[in-house]
Amino acid sequence: MPGFELFGAEERKEVNDVLETGIFMRYGFDGPRKGIWKAKELEQAISSKLNVPYTQLTSSGTTALTTALAALGVGAGDEVIMPTFTFVASFESIFSVGATPVLVDVDDTLTLDPRAVEAAITPRTKVIMPVHMCGAMADLDALKAICEKNNLILLEDAAQSFGASYKGKALGSIGHAGIFSFDFVKTVTCAEGGAVVTSDKDLYLKCDAYSDHGHDHLGVDRGADLHPFMGQNFRISELHAAVGLAQVRKLDKFLAIQRSTKKIFKDALASIPEVSFRRLPDEAGDSATFLGFFLPEENQARAAAAAMKAAGLAAFYWFDNNWHYIRNWEHFKQSATLNHFAPGLQQALELYKIKQFPVSDAIISRCICTPINLGWSESEIKERADKLVKAVKSAL
Repeated sequence: MPGFELFGAEERKEVNDVLETGIFMRYGFDGPRKGIWKAKELEQAISSKLNVPYTQLTSSGTTALTTALAALGVGAGDEVIMPTFTFVASFESIFSVGATPVLVDVDDTLTLDPRAVEAAITPRTKVIMPVHMCGAMADLDALKAICEKNNLILLEDAAQSFGASYKGKALGSIGHAGIFSFDFVKTVTCAEGGAVVTSDKDLYLKCDAYSDHGHDHLGVDRGADLHPFMGQNFRISELHAAVGLAQVRKLDKFLAIQRSTKKIFKDALASIPEVSFRRLPDEAGDSATFLGFFLPEENQARAAAAAMKAAGLAAFYWFDNNWHYIRNWEHFKQSATLNHFAPGLQQALELYKIKQFPVSDAIISRCICTPINLGWSESEIKERADKLVKAVKSAL
């Protein structure tokens, strides 16, 4: 993490293919593009890599999530259960289709607590949306069972976990649909990009059209396409897809590096009795983009994060982060928008002005995550592992 660290001749070759045609849009211009279709190639490569029938590229992980929600028929009056620990795009996408986000606690997997999910289900619940944070998975067996029991949709937000798996199946391929982000700091990057994957052909066709203004892409040329419904412009460009195509081909290499490095860091920290680690429902499926660990008390975690940063190590102390944890999402809590929510949705959001999440707080306040980079040498990895141990011990 991230793929841009190993950007090289492979990416330049794919981008140059597009530059030589001068056709940067993914649709149309069939003649001038001379058979160069990078977005189509990348969709096929993702489907093959993840063993999933259908992939639809979009311009970002956020637009992928919005596209999936729209294609699943999620809208006004529907509730989507999501975690308190995620990226802000999760609730932004839910708002974008007019639905209501229902936030519930996470557990020591740093993902949805199945017990909190069950307690939050109402007659208006339509979707359960686990977010596979920091490279690893939610408890999908439990969440899938809840969905089946209550006839709900399972939508996997796997934006941060491309390449991770759960019991042999790729994350994103287990629910009704899954989404990924390929932004600049993801394991596989397009610079900007996203994807929806699914085994449902009808859902795929809806995503395909929705992300391109509702075009059905069935005409003999672009001008002959019909518009079965309205959509958005969420298209990826050929240039972005070209970068991603080269990156996906390197995924196995990326994962091997991350897993090897993470094991060294984890083994080093395991020598400290006070350290415990994030629980992984399937450790073999971890993409290893981050090492997540806990200290017994909040003040110790704060001190350790500060000591890590002082030593030149990256330390994500999510409890104070306003991108990823509800505690500092003031814009969400205050419903701060540039337009107006529907009255029913506005009323549903009022509770977040005062609602507390002590269970999540007790977990996230003791948690530190450190990213696993791809470009470190063996000596740098050893040096960083030593610094990590020293920094954590200094806080105890």
